[in-house]
Amino acid sequence: MQPNATTQAPMTLPPQTGFFGQPAGLRTLFFTEVWERFSFYGLRAILVLFMTTPLIGGGLGWSVEKAGPIYGMYASLVYLSALPGGWMADRLLGQRRAVFIGGSIIMLGHICLAIPAQPTFFLGLFFIIIGTGLLKPNISTMVGQLYSKEDVRRDGGFSIFYMGINIGAMVAPLVTSGLAQSDSFKARLVGWGIRPENSWHWGFGAAAVGMFFGLIWYVIDAKALGEAGRAPAVTGTEEIGRAKATFGKGVLLSLAILAVLIGLNATGTIAITPDKIAGSFKYILPATVVAFFAWLFLSGNWTRDERNRLIVITVLFFAAAVFWSVFEQAASTLTLFADRSVKNEVLGMTFTSGSWQSVNSGWIVLLSPVFAWIWVKLGSRNPSSPAKFAVGLLFASLSFVIMVPAASMAANGNKVGWIWLMLSYLFATIGELCLSPVGLSAMTRLAPARVASLMMGVWFLATSVGNFIAGNMAGLYESLSPAKVFGLGAAFAMFFAIVLTLLVKPIKRMLASSSVPE
Repeated sequence: MQPNATTQAPMTLPPQTGFFGQPAGLRTLFFTEVWERFSFYGLRAILVLFMTTPLIGGGLGWSVEKAGPIYGMYASLVYLSALPGGWMADRLLGQRRAVFIGGSIIMLGHICLAIPAQPTFFLGLFFIIIGTGLLKPNISTMVGQLYSKEDVRRDGGFSIFYMGINIGAMVAPLVTSGLAQSDSFKARLVGWGIRPENSWHWGFGAAAVGMFFGLIWYVIDAKALGEAGRAPAVTGTEEIGRAKATFGKGVLLSLAILAVLIGLNATGTIAITPDKIAGSFKYILPATVVAFFAWLFLSGNWTRDERNRLIVITVLFFAAAVFWSVFEQAASTLTLFADRSVKNEVLGMTFTSGSWQSVNSGWIVLLSPVFAWIWVKLGSRNPSSPAKFAVGLLFASLSFVIMVPAASMAANGNKVGWIWLMLSYLFATIGELCLSPVGLSAMTRLAPARVASLMMGVWFLATSVGNFIAGNMAGLYESLSPAKVFGLGAAFAMFFAIVLTLLVKPIKRMLASSSVPE
């Protein structure tokens, strides 16, 4: 980031009423995101279960203590990669090309996962990490570019976009877990002469199909985007040249580090295993966060207004990281609880434990229009972003509070009714709707224009930190009691909800002189 970089002239926005009263380009991004999230959440629903399933059942046979941190590292890197992905879009590619390239790499990653071999498993995760880093921050940035900063429809538009995310996320686990876990599909594989334990890889392959449909729609409906995301934010020849040089050095450094590690492992000097890498990552991630924010504030001549915005973004970053550390245990701790301690049966009909990953998204689809209407209806009385974040943290805490008695009842191997998880997901969803789409909107509103995609990367960095904490807490699922894990998560979120509530007024005073609403 160079704060004195040359930036492009303001873009011409596409027609503004083409999709439920929102800009026409929202339709393009909405349906692209539906399919991208289908691929992402389809994998998320079965990944921890696949890693902890015994070898005889087609899984990797890892313990929860090993699988939890590794899943946390993968999920963390998926979002951490949004930082270089945002930088590349700002400096080299433009958001539009970055999204297409990222989606293509994601699809390739899922194809690798569909091959039943451990080397292709890790290669597939690597491709998904890289591809998501290019796609995720930049598609959200393009949504923000469809609106002027004064457009009161912005939060409502992001809520609609968020509903699209969750349509894909709701359907995907039903499809992928049905392919990976259901006895009926395994019986069909036997009939086809295929080993039934390979059913996991059919689930992974379905995620690749979802990403393919997303790319097709993105190309077909690209005209509706107008000029949004077409060119990089930086257009100065000198700046572009510097960015290309930086990118080349980064690639060479990464290849050199990889070559050294491969050499050390091949010679037996250091035994490099997935769990050892995950163990090292707990030092690398905090160092990366500290280094990034130090660089952000110290590099360049920010105006007072821009610095105030960056301070607010930093506060929201830490609040979001805490929220996601609780919420993202849905893919680990709550999935394990659903698989081992819940009667997965409604009206005499059983369902797979992976299907629970659809519940949060189902609540989102039902409640997103309600929240979009509430934010528009409140108008000038709309709570500030920090106030909404505090409410989100409160509900995240409540989602784990309700799981404490459920886990206690299941402590002796008993199975509890599905209502406990259903209510937990409801509270978590209310918190998510107060924080996540609002956070996406706040990043596009508060971020200085010259680093818009990079600041969206900051938002996903918070998700990265939260996912890593969540994965490591899941690793305690067997060493501590589940009730204690849920209790710790609830207390963690409640403490920061109180802290953020106390900061609401100081933040409002800080932004009072700014041209950007809080």
